[in-house]
Amino acid sequence: MKKIKRDALIASGCSLAVNLLALIIIPAVIIGLFSAVSRIPGVNSALRPRINKADIPKEISVYITATGETKKIAFEDYVTGVVASEMPSSFEDEALKAQAVAARTYSLSKVLRSGESGFPEAHPSAPLCDDVHCQVYRSEETLAALKGEEWMKNGYEKVKKAVDSTRGELMYFDGELVSQALFHSSSGGRTENSEDVFASAVPYLRSVDSPYEEDATHKNEQVTISLLDLAERLNGKYKDRYTGNFTANDVKIKSRTEGGTVSEFTVGSASYSGREIREALSLASATFDISANGDYVTFTTNGYGHGVGMSQYGANGMAKKGYNYREILSHYYTGVIIE
Repeated sequence: MKKIKRDALIASGCSLAVNLLALIIIPAVIIGLFSAVSRIPGVNSALRPRINKADIPKEISVYITATGETKKIAFEDYVTGVVASEMPSSFEDEALKAQAVAARTYSLSKVLRSGESGFPEAHPSAPLCDDVHCQVYRSEETLAALKGEEWMKNGYEKVKKAVDSTRGELMYFDGELVSQALFHSSSGGRTENSEDVFASAVPYLRSVDSPYEEDATHKNEQVTISLLDLAERLNGKYKDRYTGNFTANDVKIKSRTEGGTVSEFTVGSASYSGREIREALSLASATFDISANGDYVTFTTNGYGHGVGMSQYGANGMAKKGYNYREILSHYYTGVIIE
């Protein structure tokens, strides 16, 4: 009996040792296999950076619209100039950081795709330009002349600190550098799916709520236009369509996107997208309502810009609520990671 108990204890001890060894070895093997799999292109690639430091250029070429020349600018100086030009320095630090990562990602993706070439019609000699066709960029000297010495001591230094604190950080989706880190001023409460505004669906540019836009500047803005002027603008800009004779009752919003902007808008016999109406009438956004009064139509808009990607006022509102820049970016760019 004693021998059986002794043998049982030995067996139990061996079993315990084997189990402990298994607890150590099996996770290690799994981790090793997981690491090996993660190195296979396209498999779990979000867990590792795709851009090496050596791939990030020290300088980039930027086309200066006013003079038509191309300048070499230190990359991080360019990012600083974009953030200082695209977002008010009075915004929260975390919002400025989010803008820095978005601007850096957008810029680098264009540089890596284009090299030293650009776009034939807009800026053929450089992958980036300094106006709204790319991102608005102003040099330190230009900013000083525009905003003054006091702003340079406070506002510029605040922006520069935000950029420096995120130096090298980029957004990735499914292991690839995000190529369309789009942003806009304010959405009116919800952003847009990319395909509802532009040509194609982009997986990280999905419609999301943007609830913290209380401080946004473009709210309930009204533009009143006569029916005659409306017809002239539309017929002149979109010559492939003709409105025909119409009354105020023939001016209608037919449908809206998931984000709330106008998807289809009809004027008489012609049909237009909300984006087309926005461009033809120079409206602040395609998120609008209409009201008719005799021979006039009033457009009431909310938000400013195309509505795709990050809302800048929404980002600032999130920062005020305590969200950090990574959380802000992850909210507005669905499924991205920041490395």
